[in-house]
Amino acid sequence: MPLHPQAEDFLELLASWTAGAPPDEPPIEEMRRAIAAAFPLVTRELPHVCDLTVPGPGGRVPVRLYRPLPEGEGALPAVVYLHGGGWVLGGVDNVDAACREIAAGAGCAVLGVDYRLAPEHPFPAAVEDAWAALAALTRDPGRYGALPGAVAVAGDSAGGNLAAALALLARDRGVPLAHQLLVYPVTDTAMDTPSWAEYGRGYGLDAATLARFLELYRGGADPADPRLAPLRAPRLAGTAPATVITAECDILRDEAEAYARRLAAEGVPVEVRRFDGVVHSFFLLPEIFDAGAEAMRLAVRRLRAAFEGLGDLAQEGGAV
Repeated sequence: MPLHPQAEDFLELLASWTAGAPPDEPPIEEMRRAIAAAFPLVTRELPHVCDLTVPGPGGRVPVRLYRPLPEGEGALPAVVYLHGGGWVLGGVDNVDAACREIAAGAGCAVLGVDYRLAPEHPFPAAVEDAWAALAALTRDPGRYGALPGAVAVAGDSAGGNLAAALALLARDRGVPLAHQLLVYPVTDTAMDTPSWAEYGRGYGLDAATLARFLELYRGGADPADPRLAPLRAPRLAGTAPATVITAECDILRDEAEAYARRLAAEGVPVEVRRFDGVVHSFFLLPEIFDAGAEAMRLAVRRLRAAFEGLGDLAQEGGAV
């Protein structure tokens, strides 16, 4: 279907922000400064938000804990949330509003992760930091006011890629997860789908930009490594039940939906929902996109359903 008028307005706004910028490969630091100030979003107040660190293989990993209850009041299910930005840009500040909405809507704690970024820290640094956060949460849930055995992973774009990688690692390492929420995730390194060709330029997330970021992140790693390209994992069976959210006018649409089909084919419960007429990033911009607010409601509903009943089932042997 045609672009939604809200998507057209957003793309015009995006063009105005980037007017006069270098047309090809602007410096990474310049892009980081721009994204840090890009979206001043309305933020929901929560009773407890604090910045912490967890131990990681490259040093302490900054994380931000969100709770819809005051500190010390009740253990809650928990979500480890990974931000997008092509593994090169962004941080927990860019998904602060989304993490707050998930915490409030799903009645859970959310742990946002400021994983190391490429090119300074190429693959697998981001995966290692994401795993460090999940490991810290499952090893010491009391520190985060979390319920043992009621943990999910979530992320958008490159963060969706990391969340999918975590779900695979958790399966292989014997760590039970309640759910994986994947919002327009990167699932492959091939960059050869019809959506890559159709929406590669002029729809917010340009193919050339993401291809550049993918190479900066991948370094010399095998492009078929499942931690980098979850779609190429030999087996997806046994991973956590999933929700996959896609945007129609997004280069990542086809690979994300292909991942959902593979999950379903291998017996993993999955709900996939494509939002028509919208572009990449809509999930994080409910102030601009009605579909963003609708997608958040879907995400919250799916997480709530995944957590139902798990509070009474403290898992043994699930810590790492």
